[in-house]
Amino acid sequence: MEPVVLRTERLELSIPSEADIDPMFEACQDRAIQRYTTVPSPYLREHAESFVAQIPKDWEAGNNLTWGIHEGGHLVGTIGLYRIDGRGAGEIGYWIAPWARRRGVLSEAADAVITWGFAADGCGLARIEWRAVVGNAGSARAARALGFRYEGMLRQALWNANAPRDDGWVAGLLAGDDRTPQPWPVLDTVDEAV
Repeated sequence: MEPVVLRTERLELSIPSEADIDPMFEACQDRAIQRYTTVPSPYLREHAESFVAQIPKDWEAGNNLTWGIHEGGHLVGTIGLYRIDGRGAGEIGYWIAPWARRRGVLSEAADAVITWGFAADGCGLARIEWRAVVGNAGSARAARALGFRYEGMLRQALWNANAPRDDGWVAGLLAGDDRTPQPWPVLDTVDEAV
């Protein structure tokens, strides 16, 4: 599969280039990114270099499709459709740099990726899954706002370098679903605690 560029009102989603390595390295120093995603920890510049080099190969294979989220020409995050299984399912994943959070960047980028992921002239997926470490309320609120339906908790199902086994929340979105925010009872207790 050839890489696709997606554009929104403020953003360009395109495969990261060498110019994105330093901002990626800087963003991935964030403790939340290292805790709640699968980036290596500690995150070294060489990790950003190898990730950027791998992305075109993953697009060619068609199973992990990553975009850099660019605002005003600057990398502010990454987003992708991962583990595309050839049977119409994939998983959305993302991170946003600390300096770009709480401005709607993630929602805008994710909406474009989801729309393309379900489109017949895009990936043609039937289901997009979202997973996050239990407690990652920011990611969960974003998924809820995008219309994902909370489906449960998977015990010790997620792994990253900082915590070898984490419980994970899982949610799904089907191509025909209404993409308005849905109730997520698990977030009601998190929101009350904040």
